[in-house]
Amino acid sequence: MEKIKGLINAPFTPFYENGEVNYEPIEAYAKLLANNGLKGVFINGSSGEGYMLTEDERIKLAERWMEVSPKDFKVIVHVGSTCVKMSNKLAAHAQEIGAWGIGAMASPFPKAGRVEELVKYCEEIACGAPALPFYFYHIPALSGVFLPMLPFLKAVDGRIPNFAGIKYTFESIYEYNQCRLYNNGKFDMLHGQDETILPALAMGGAQGGIGGTTNYNGRVLVEIIDAWEKGDLERARECQNFSQDVINVICNYRGNIVGGKRIMKLIGLDLGKNRTPFQNMTDAEEAAMKSELEAINFFERCNKF
Repeated sequence: MEKIKGLINAPFTPFYENGEVNYEPIEAYAKLLANNGLKGVFINGSSGEGYMLTEDERIKLAERWMEVSPKDFKVIVHVGSTCVKMSNKLAAHAQEIGAWGIGAMASPFPKAGRVEELVKYCEEIACGAPALPFYFYHIPALSGVFLPMLPFLKAVDGRIPNFAGIKYTFESIYEYNQCRLYNNGKFDMLHGQDETILPALAMGGAQGGIGGTTNYNGRVLVEIIDAWEKGDLERARECQNFSQDVINVICNYRGNIVGGKRIMKLIGLDLGKNRTPFQNMTDAEEAAMKSELEAINFFERCNKF
């Protein structure tokens, strides 16, 4: 299977003030991301509040992203849910509309307690779209499933024909690299933490990733990879450290899903608020966050239209 090179963005879901999905900004959104060096999107995932969307909303979002995305822009659809039958249906729909791939995080309820349970869950989803690459989205902080990924890779190898790899959003760079090395690098290991792109590159072999702060800080994150490939380690370090400065700011405002989504408004693409149970930012918090971002010269380096 093709391995992804470069960075894929995990987009936010736009909402109207009344909480309904707003599909109108997605065309401009896709152009913004492509213009700033992103290679595609991983929609309806954690950044997109996917578990708070109805099945119909998820289907319509996938269709809209496919309608407006630029040529060669990879659209990967997150299809995970607490209902494996619904996930299978969403996977089949993604294949039907011509999406590039699908992915699923472990169900937060019930939580898989053994590797075999997780493999079976992924197997029943992946078979819904046998022609598409399937990525497991490893994000224990949200799913609560802290199973080891190397035994998981060994278990899926040869069992799920369209298994492509892992979106690895966890702190263990060691485990990430061990998975990357498994079976001569057979599987695509997409790095999922924007704060540690450079260490993953330095260990050798990392080619692609999926990020959330790429929504507004994609130019700098792409530059980390460009600088590394050019042998400019100092520039790569500076960009990585700047990306951590940005993350330090959003951590003061309930993280990327809440604070990051509000940054999109500040750079010119208002995607609305978050759905319950997220606590939305107040106007005072927005002003404070803007001041913190200005203090690190964020708006000189952020994504541009």
